[in-house]
Amino acid sequence: MANPHLDHHIVLLNHLRTILVALGEAEQILDASHANFLERYDELLAELPVDFERSQYLGQELISQIFQRYPQIAHLVPRDLLWFFGGDCLHFMPDEEIELYQQLDERRFYAGKNDEPFDWNQEKQLLAMPAPSSRH
Repeated sequence: MANPHLDHHIVLLNHLRTILVALGEAEQILDASHANFLERYDELLAELPVDFERSQYLGQELISQIFQRYPQIAHLVPRDLLWFFGGDCLHFMPDEEIELYQQLDERRFYAGKNDEPFDWNQEKQLLAMPAPSSRH
């Protein structure tokens, strides 16, 4: 059975991996452990569709390490991944953003419970829009 929510995050992880690879190819990483980090990242990509529960902690660890090991690309880490893995990743999100993602998840669960379609990106855009002003 297809899981659009998981698929969305796997696409984001793959995109982030291309950034990590490019970082190594640009020789901006002097640390020889970069190759080991990419191997563990690939383990996450392989394990995630098979067993989310088991791979969630590895995801938390790796995403958190990106902020510590590669601060020059921290701004390129998709915010969705921080919420998706949760745990220590949430330390990199302000409270307002956490609230937005909580609302987004509530909408996703409501839609799933009622067999309604749900578009993560569209709903995220709707939630991020400023509230309409009562003044004209």
